Amino acid sequence: MPEALAPRLAAAALVVLGVCTLVFLLVHLVPGDPVEAMLGEGARPADRVALAAALGLDRPLWDQYLIYLGRLARFDLGQSFVYQRPVAGLLAERLPATLTLAVTALTLALIIAVPLGVLAACRRGRALDGAAMTFSLIGSSMPNFWLGPLLIWVFSLGLGWTPVSGREGPASLILPALTLGTGLAAILARMVRSSVLEVLGEDYIRTARAKGLGPMAVLWGHALRNAWLPVLTLAGLQLGALLGGAVITETVFAWPGVGSLMVEAIQGRDYPVVQGCVLLVSLTYVAVNTATDLVYAWVDPRIRGTGP
Repeated sequence: MPEALAPRLAAAALVVLGVCTLVFLLVHLVPGDPVEAMLGEGARPADRVALAAALGLDRPLWDQYLIYLGRLARFDLGQSFVYQRPVAGLLAERLPATLTLAVTALTLALIIAVPLGVLAACRRGRALDGAAMTFSLIGSSMPNFWLGPLLIWVFSLGLGWTPVSGREGPASLILPALTLGTGLAAILARMVRSSVLEVLGEDYIRTARAKGLGPMAVLWGHALRNAWLPVLTLAGLQLGALLGGAVITETVFAWPGVGSLMVEAIQGRDYPVVQGCVLLVSLTYVAVNTATDLVYAWVDPRIRGTGP
């Protein structure tokens, strides 16, 4: 297993380096000046020059890039232009909110998707299957920037059951988690149904039925155990996306997570914060994909070479 993971970790490190390089170039080449954003259009030229020198923006682009890589090698994400604080501290403050939202949304999605997908597979071609696939189609088609305001209009402004926005307690987590979890549940339900249907057609399932095992024993003891791998793949990728920052949802609900911090940094041309957020997203994807590989080996012994 370590021999198999070593090249994957090396490739992941190259991917992270490539992403960091691309983001560094993009944030420096897009229109907009952080000095002007901080001082305003009426600032004196001498103040502009002084601030640019203080921020290191008067150096050549390649020199700024080398300094950026040198700081990353020392695990230093730099100083925020806007907040005048270390970027690592800002990310540490915002990350718990994103973790809470992502884990809650994924848990909600699994609670909805797994039973729905299994029931749809067991009732293939019937009314329940059609209802489940309709939910999957609608849920995966609704964008978060539309579903979020709709939920606010109904449950916050109309019924008054939840706060409109912010992070003011457990009640304020309901609508953002529901917004993220609904679309994810729709995608996972379709995957669970497809995976279970594929497994139910295998020879060993027919053998188990021929031995006299009941439908529930066949389903839970044989089918589901072998149907998890595709579901784990999709769930792992979606968790990486959620942990990386659900930018739209966090912005709609003013949720103080990494996604909203990234939007604020882009608007303020806060280069170090943008680069730190993207680096966090990249590392999250790498970590989640590696963890998914380890879970594969635990679920299916054949992957680690100990099975038949």
